[in-house]
Amino acid sequence: MKHGKKYVDSAKLVDRTKLYDTAEALETVIKTAVAKFDETVELHVKLGVDSRHADQQVRGAVVLPNGTGKKVRVLAICKADKEEAAKAAGADYVGLEDYVQKIQQENWMDFDVLVTTPDCMGMVGRLGRILGPRGLMPNPKAGTVTPDIGRAIEEAKAGKIEYRLDKTNIIHCPIGKVSFGAEKLGENFDALMGAIVKAKPAAAKGQYVRSCAVASTMGPSVRINPSKFI
Repeated sequence: MKHGKKYVDSAKLVDRTKLYDTAEALETVIKTAVAKFDETVELHVKLGVDSRHADQQVRGAVVLPNGTGKKVRVLAICKADKEEAAKAAGADYVGLEDYVQKIQQENWMDFDVLVTTPDCMGMVGRLGRILGPRGLMPNPKAGTVTPDIGRAIEEAKAGKIEYRLDKTNIIHCPIGKVSFGAEKLGENFDALMGAIVKAKPAAAKGQYVRSCAVASTMGPSVRINPSKFI
């Protein structure tokens, strides 16, 4: 793969043979982020589990202490008695059948998080084929299907993110923007890694955290020593 001059220059700042500690890795990522926009910093963690087995799934949600740096648009699908609570919590869109039909008929997707209540899942379930592939389907484990819809909205707005394994047993998640600085990114990193480690399945054998790396949107990845998470 050919890279541009900026990427090549940034990559020279990274020692590919080294496993960095977290603070140094994040400082390096910030130095290598030279794009004209505020790049997102992502965490990539490869786990020693097999996502093909139900008892080795790793999935959950965590509120990042410093948020993600992104404005989150929340759609709340709920019945009339929950609408005021949803609006008060800051939902951008609130409704029921009208939004379900809008998504079905118009393929409307102008939201980042969908939260709903258990009594509306029968209706939201119809949207599985549309929302599922986009990672927008609400789920009780992620806290997006709950009777306390107001709290779910507040957490989403505050920077709650969902983490889950992909088919290659890797978790990819944003932990903030380059402009946050190493300290705030470090706090978000610790919160997310703490949740992932805590979510270790009982069926997982051997080394749980196989590898760990951070990278900015346009920059090279920086590998972190996974031994502290074992």
